[in-house]
Amino acid sequence: MNWMDEGALYSQIAMMLREDLGRGDITSQAIVQRNTRARGRFVANQKMIVAGLEAAEEVFLTLDSQQQLEAFVSDGEEIEAGKVIARTNGFADILLAGERVALSLMQRLSAVATTTNQFVRAVAETGAQIVATRESTPGLRMLERYALLLGGGSNNRFGLDDGVVLAANHFAVADGLATAVKNAKAKLGHTQKIEVQVSNEEELRSAVELGADIVLFESLSPEEVSKLTELGRSLSPLISVECSGNVTLGNVRSFADAGANLIGINLLQCSPAAMDISFVIQPF
Repeated sequence: MNWMDEGALYSQIAMMLREDLGRGDITSQAIVQRNTRARGRFVANQKMIVAGLEAAEEVFLTLDSQQQLEAFVSDGEEIEAGKVIARTNGFADILLAGERVALSLMQRLSAVATTTNQFVRAVAETGAQIVATRESTPGLRMLERYALLLGGGSNNRFGLDDGVVLAANHFAVADGLATAVKNAKAKLGHTQKIEVQVSNEEELRSAVELGADIVLFESLSPEEVSKLTELGRSLSPLISVECSGNVTLGNVRSFADAGANLIGINLLQCSPAAMDISFVIQPF
């Protein structure tokens, strides 16, 4: 996970544990004798692409600096049902305190990686890239984007501070599409690419003529995307096309065949809530 901010990951995990533990695990405190040791295993109950091993390990390390996870697979690896993903040995109360947060993270991130890979396979050999939109679980964007990469997707802009996308709401407060694009071009200079959401031929012509680098088609049909893409490239052969909204596994290939370079998937809507993974604890 080299591209991730390790400090940010540690802070996020600490916050998640505080949320779950509160003033302490009163169930374990009531029934587990002090210094009781146990082992725990993460087991896949369905086929999946694994993601979140480092995050899961960080959960246990935060609770006990000596606690480590022994992984039998790597993040990004596709595995079959029944595979033991990882195991850890340590104090029973630590395993019980961390199991829910560690398991939830691995279930969610593996779901993102697995579903992303399904989209990637669906557009194979078309030249289209599957990218993430900004719709992600608040607080989990860094981890979900990491999981998307493991699934074969590509990261689009991470947040509002690293990319320019002008959309309908910007046009509403900036006196129209043309004014918004002109102002962006004037203030941002030549180093920033500008992406403009368009929904019809008039907006497309205006965006391309004003120097947009990328046009975004939001919630249009593949047929509409095909027609507008053909027009856009006749106006500027170098224009890039992104589409998002209403993209499903059933129709994503149609958007790729329509000429889209980038196809944005909403991680909140396109991935299942969680992959089926168990965390089994046994005393020893």
